[in-house]
Amino acid sequence: MLALTACGGGSGSTSSGASGSTTGTSGGNTGNTGSTGTTTATAPVINSFVATSASITSGQSTQLSWNISGATSVTVNGAAVTGSSLTVSPVATTSYTLLASNSACSTTCNTSASVTVTVNTAGTGSTGGTNGGTTANAIYGDLRKADLGAGANLNGAVPFPANNAWNTDISGAAVDPASDALISSIGLGTSLHPDFGAGLYDGAPIGIPYVVVASSQPRVAVQFTDYGDESDPGPYPIPANAPIEGQQASGITFGGDRHVLVIDRDANRLYEVGNAYPQTGGSWKVSGGAIFDLTSNTVRPGGKPGWTSADAAGLPIFPGLVRYEEAASGAIRHALRFTVSRSRRAYVPPAAHWASSNTSNTLPPMGMRVRLKASFQIPANFSNESKAILQAMKTYGMLVADNGSNWYISGAPDARWNNDKLVSELGSVKGSNFEVVRMDGLVTP
Repeated sequence: MLALTACGGGSGSTSSGASGSTTGTSGGNTGNTGSTGTTTATAPVINSFVATSASITSGQSTQLSWNISGATSVTVNGAAVTGSSLTVSPVATTSYTLLASNSACSTTCNTSASVTVTVNTAGTGSTGGTNGGTTANAIYGDLRKADLGAGANLNGAVPFPANNAWNTDISGAAVDPASDALISSIGLGTSLHPDFGAGLYDGAPIGIPYVVVASSQPRVAVQFTDYGDESDPGPYPIPANAPIEGQQASGITFGGDRHVLVIDRDANRLYEVGNAYPQTGGSWKVSGGAIFDLTSNTVRPGGKPGWTSADAAGLPIFPGLVRYEEAASGAIRHALRFTVSRSRRAYVPPAAHWASSNTSNTLPPMGMRVRLKASFQIPANFSNESKAILQAMKTYGMLVADNGSNWYISGAPDARWNNDKLVSELGSVKGSNFEVVRMDGLVTP
């Protein structure tokens, strides 16, 4: 529903919106305000302000569009906008107010219009969980029901809208013409390997940890040591005791990537940093950091093409992790993250950065997506967890996210993983079982 209002003297002209929008009254004669003293000012006229779909399902997007005359600046819910449209992905029913201003006119004759986008029951489709025959709904782009703490359950939440690249079903997408050469460069006979599990390896938990916090978590200063010019400025809500990738159980000094991943569930924001070291007073020293909007397909609002993140590919790390909670439910509803030992000086969306000087077309660019071939049969005797992981590789695929060991799949540590089954079952799958999804929008800097 749209309502149009304008400040200033006079009345009588109306403006009709499209797509079932209501009409409202605009101040003055075709937008002219009454005079103030001896000066007559002209208010902007909002001819229309509509939502392409005023009723959507949680995880979907809609486009707000407008037609305005006589404005020098326009805002939507207080944020400056340009052009004549804006794509939004609200997680709950939201009213959007468009404010049109003219620098020659006082603020008393600004013109505004409002439209409400109704968000229906969260969740799109069934996860088809196999534990106990239960079925749960995936909640896209809304993590407010997640538990708090390190390795916390998300309770069915999936980062980003359902139509985001991470959550798109690519099982029927075309195969890239260079698929055979690209897969061969990663290793046809090389096995998949879970880079996550239970317990410790070399004294540290196996995998990339994360922590979920509430909006009450204090934000602290972050000092960037290497990639400050490609980082989103702080402060970040990083707890002093946030788990760090590679953290030694003994407390001794350790190296590695030292990633820290923090989800602010209330704000639906993801904060990721690399090479992270806690400092006296609660601040952190990190090589670089990125902030991601988990509700939107504008995944990193402050980022730019060519920017790195805490991940070499410029991608968020957390959405691609294998988590026990999802695997045990029988369904993982997003793409996974994996590494290759050699990559190309190029990237393909949704990646935004490269991590190599090699320009060979036979090497994978960052962001390249692979999937298990349709002909691959997932063994019926595999564990529920392994079957869910492999099915995700068929439906959503895996994205090249960093340089590392070939065919290493990223995941979060969890005491409930069965390491022996993960290694043996996933290890039975070879590179030759995969194919490359056609790459569109390849960037070669």
